[in-house]
Amino acid sequence: MFSVEKPKYRGQLRRILGKEYFCLKERWKWQFSGEHFASEKTEKKLPFELISHQSVLLRKLKDVDMKLQYNKITNLRLAAAKLNGILIKPGETFSVWKLVGRPSRSKGYLPGMTLHNGQVGSGTGGGLCQLGNLLYWMALHSPLTVTKRWRHSYDVFPDSNRTLPFGSGATLSYNYIDLQLRNDTDQTFQIEVWLSEKNLHGSILSNQQSDWHYQVFERAHRFELQWWGGYTRHNEIWRKIQTHSGEVIGEELVTENHAVMMYNPLLTGSSNS
Repeated sequence: MFSVEKPKYRGQLRRILGKEYFCLKERWKWQFSGEHFASEKTEKKLPFELISHQSVLLRKLKDVDMKLQYNKITNLRLAAAKLNGILIKPGETFSVWKLVGRPSRSKGYLPGMTLHNGQVGSGTGGGLCQLGNLLYWMALHSPLTVTKRWRHSYDVFPDSNRTLPFGSGATLSYNYIDLQLRNDTDQTFQIEVWLSEKNLHGSILSNQQSDWHYQVFERAHRFELQWWGGYTRHNEIWRKIQTHSGEVIGEELVTENHAVMMYNPLLTGSSNS
């Protein structure tokens, strides 16, 4: 059994001041760390597609106002425009927030769904986690190195038509809860993200044909009852590296996930499969 502490709740003032402190700290890193961040965009697509993926824009979630879902589409469209066509050259780091900037009403962002301490709320620019989920999943199918990734510490909603393993996404909150990908290869990569009527789409392109194929899967998926009475959810995300002919080069552990559940798994029909 993996022991998880009972969640601690902090006051609103402490949360606000703490967030601004970490935002300033992250801006300092952007300016003075010496890290080279990707910034060049081009409409010309690189010739080789490594991975493409899409996710549904509108989902009916319990006790969530659908207006927040529709507002999310506007927020995603604005953020995607900042990322679409970005080149990640050798030695560069792709940072979502370095490119998107702080979501604000003046930039056209609307109130969207947010999650805090496992509770649903709303905030300007809410809903951009869907973009983080898409980018992270694609990155796991590429040679890019994930250098910064966060996920929610809470499992808020029961699985509904889940197609990807639990914990295979990346949450976003300006600016230190970021997704960052470093290019440690001699290739150049390109991020493409766009919206259709019903889906958020993405792809990672390259100027070279990749030698490898990646398969991402989970292991050790389980629910556990903690000593303080709540349930937690756990799993491991693994990646299998293969040649295009199917020869397995190796497997690697990507991450472990541990989340406090906001629902009882025994009452929702959830399973470990």
